[in-house]
Amino acid sequence: MNITWIKEYLTILIKGLAMGSVNAIPGVSGGTIAMITGVFERIINSIKSFDLSAAKLLFKGKFKEFARHVDLIFIVTIIFGNLVAIVSLAKLFEILFRDYPIYIWAYFFGLVFASVFFLGKTIKKWNAGYIAAFLTGTIIAAYISIATPGMENDNLWYLMLCGAIAICCKVLPGTSGAFVLLLLGNYHLVMIESIIHARFEILLPFIFGAIAGLIPFSHFLSWLLKHFHDSTISILTGFILGSLGTLWPWKKSITEIFGEKEVIIGFEWNMPQMNSEFAIAFVWCILGILTIFFIEILTKKMAKKEPV
Repeated sequence: MNITWIKEYLTILIKGLAMGSVNAIPGVSGGTIAMITGVFERIINSIKSFDLSAAKLLFKGKFKEFARHVDLIFIVTIIFGNLVAIVSLAKLFEILFRDYPIYIWAYFFGLVFASVFFLGKTIKKWNAGYIAAFLTGTIIAAYISIATPGMENDNLWYLMLCGAIAICCKVLPGTSGAFVLLLLGNYHLVMIESIIHARFEILLPFIFGAIAGLIPFSHFLSWLLKHFHDSTISILTGFILGSLGTLWPWKKSITEIFGEKEVIIGFEWNMPQMNSEFAIAFVWCILGILTIFFIEILTKKMAKKEPV
């Protein structure tokens, strides 16, 4: 274990912490941060590596080969960073969103807005096809952010479908698994009722669908990135742009009461008033943009230091 190895995985841990931080925010995707920090494709490739070959290596006791095959240390570090951030920052974000919602939304609006530019510039030569893919991604994400929630459905196959779709949306940049689950009509049933009342007949099909959906989806996404890299990046960048509606600072949450819990089911967007609050929010938005500039500079410096 050398200094270079420690620095590499400390950096990966920080990226995992950043992903977990935004996963604690309603309507924001950790996949966006994964794209910004340059670990998105590696995460997808690691997930898809949990295949029959990995199972054979594990059952044969070839643990080193298994770890190398699935990029185990990397994915465990990412997951650990996510969990630490979610657990440690959940209460902080609850306080910040309660007392300073406009400023926090402004910061993340600037951060995600700037990421559209930095991801878009990774495509060296834009053409009509890439623009069409970008616009398609933007429209899909924008529709998801304003769509009307569906009706609750506890059918076994529908619960499995919800699990598969929710986990895929959690991975994708610009989309929120919880928000999509809300649109499918089963947010309250899965995320609240089944957990509070330990309804395993709801949880187990959902979890099975999530596991069953994640592996093939990661294979599909990895294949797209390998064979249609720029087109895939174009549509994912569009997803991020289209998700900005959910981050707009001047919005009023539309909520419904499910049991004893108040759940956001949509937003009513407003224009800001030109006052001191707007000025402070604008500064926070600029700080969000500058954060992406800092991450970009840091990423380039680290790339230069990596051994060839």
